[in-house]
Amino acid sequence: MTQTPTAHTPAQEQARAQFTVPAQHPMVTVLGSGDSLLRVIEKAFPAADIHVRGNEISAVGDPADVALISRVFDEMMLVLRTGQPMTEDAVERSIAMLKASENGESEGQETPAEVLTQNILSSRGRTIRPKTLNQKRYVDAIDKHTIVFGIGPAGTGKTYLAMAKAVQALQSKQVNRIILTRPAVEAGERLGFLPGTLYEKIDPYLRPLYDALHDMLDPDSIPRLMAAGTIEVAPLAYMRGRTLNDAFIILDEAQNTSPEQMKMFLTRLGFESKIVITGDVTQVDLPDGTKSGLRQVQEILEGLDDVHFSRLSSQDVVRHKLVGRIVDAYEQYDTKHGTQNGGHKSRGKSVHKGK
Repeated sequence: MTQTPTAHTPAQEQARAQFTVPAQHPMVTVLGSGDSLLRVIEKAFPAADIHVRGNEISAVGDPADVALISRVFDEMMLVLRTGQPMTEDAVERSIAMLKASENGESEGQETPAEVLTQNILSSRGRTIRPKTLNQKRYVDAIDKHTIVFGIGPAGTGKTYLAMAKAVQALQSKQVNRIILTRPAVEAGERLGFLPGTLYEKIDPYLRPLYDALHDMLDPDSIPRLMAAGTIEVAPLAYMRGRTLNDAFIILDEAQNTSPEQMKMFLTRLGFESKIVITGDVTQVDLPDGTKSGLRQVQEILEGLDDVHFSRLSSQDVVRHKLVGRIVDAYEQYDTKHGTQNGGHKSRGKSVHKGK
């Protein structure tokens, strides 16, 4: 894509930029079906005028807006050149990244194209990749560090991306096995009233991990890999007394560990292994007065060499857009009313001395 020199109109302090889309890229890939991608850009820059004629796109408006619009189209073209399609969500996230960079709210030099084209794992006709800058940095941290904590609200891809990295490490023979674990803690329900054996009662807590595995591996191969011990999915209590060598280990829902359980798990680390710990400190389901090991460990291990804390926010939610707004609404309510998870801090499940 080429851009003509920017021309200024002193009286109106406006700028103009023009782009030529190469012939090998159909305009529908740039503008979207029914101009859906173009509408996303127009909504983000309401004061600018964007016009399309043939394969020419022009933008007129405030110089800062025009410069950002120019960068948006440049980043879109870089993504399209890789053969990856642009979506409305990808355009929105690209604009958000560029605006954050422009406002000095983002550290680092990663561009939207670098974030959106970083492939982690290709499986069953789909590619798993980060969708936000914080997700990319989380994935990069897993590559660089032995122990990584992924802390953030629901829907930010903490566990899913960690599992994709685990499968990638197994397939590339960086490790010989994957170990997935969760604490079996009731989230308002009572485990003892569930029907069946102990395993059948515990299984629902581990089901999300199985579901993610089915997205990333041939479902027929999973029972064979589990029978061979190549993949293990087990409650956290099963980790006690073990040393885990040559493994990619993921502890999910870590906000529901006690400080003692967190220490026990971290000291399972063996040679040639990597640990990723994920959790949401705003959704603790521990009994009244019990500290959250995930909250406490941040104070203990922050700054320790080869340990990294990746913190994600509502801006990194990749589920339905409403999920991010729900997370923000709860945070605002708690801030306004001095509560925690919508309940009083002084009693009930919200008493957490380890905050």
